[in-house]
Amino acid sequence: MIEAGRDHPAKGSMTMTEERPPFPPFTLDTARAKVQAAEDAWNTREPERVALAYTQDSVWRNRDVFLQGRDQIVEFLTAKWQRERDYALRKSLWSFTDDHIAVRFQYEWHDSDGNWFRSYGNELWEFDERGLMSRREASINDVAITESERRLFGPRPADERSPAHDIPLR
Repeated sequence: MIEAGRDHPAKGSMTMTEERPPFPPFTLDTARAKVQAAEDAWNTREPERVALAYTQDSVWRNRDVFLQGRDQIVEFLTAKWQRERDYALRKSLWSFTDDHIAVRFQYEWHDSDGNWFRSYGNELWEFDERGLMSRREASINDVAITESERRLFGPRPADERSPAHDIPLR
């Protein structure tokens, strides 16, 4: 949830004092928390909510699509989740530095014809001092699967929220 700065603007109001902890510089624990928070947000499939984790002028590359700003992010995610039905995502911390995080991820979804896919990808994230993501680059490949091959069903259960429950390679 967005936490406002000292002036605590009214809920729903977007100001330059927006913050999204944890903040850089990241530690192993705060980087893991940032990754889990992103996974949780994306699993809501609520574009407006997800977009609040990004700066107003955040730049994205998602596959071959280039975006800038929250309005474009919301538009992109709205179309994505209309296409990618029953979307379920898992993210895993790969690496981090002071204000950068690299993740790998997998998500499963089906199209309007009922064809299932598992999408494999990597993301590079850059954060500002308020903990908002200012840059996101994602490379993603889709693999057709059968419904019986599915592994991901909704958000990650609480008992799987530890480094011991990393996502498999395949």
